[in-house]
Amino acid sequence: MSKQNLTLHTNPKGALDLRKPSKADGSEVWKLVSECPPLDQNSMYMNVVQCDHFAETCIVAERDGKLLGWVSGHIPPAGADTLFVWQVAVHDDARGLGLGKRMIKALLERPVCAKVSKLETTITKSNAASWGLFQSFARDMGGELTDAPHYTREEHLDGQHATEHLVTISLPRKKLRSVA
Repeated sequence: MSKQNLTLHTNPKGALDLRKPSKADGSEVWKLVSECPPLDQNSMYMNVVQCDHFAETCIVAERDGKLLGWVSGHIPPAGADTLFVWQVAVHDDARGLGLGKRMIKALLERPVCAKVSKLETTITKSNAASWGLFQSFARDMGGELTDAPHYTREEHLDGQHATEHLVTISLPRKKLRSVA
């Protein structure tokens, strides 16, 4: 299956296209993530499955056929009110454009997120870029950001990875209806 463009407008040359991924995007997502340290590199197979099975809660940004952005997320089975954002990757060519926030806001506008009232993610204390993104997102949304250690280095990660803090952002419903 070829890449499925799910936007409703004509994309002029040079404009960013935010769309649902398809399994055909999986290898390009994998390459993009590998170019965005300090993001954890997962298997290509995993990115293909994310693009296929979780397309409703993932998004890619593309310009002139080049993948420039990726957000992977899901709605946890026990929390229909939560969008968990796993990774946000923005290519060097698109940094400084607010693309990460734009992709997250576009995800929240999808029908699958109609009941979402909070966003969660995990971030290591050393990942300044992610902290900046989510703090800015919370401010823009008028939401409250809280965090606490969640996956700890010794207890959950066998001392192989820094502690991941669970970041929770409340999302006022009126703001959700006006984003995009």
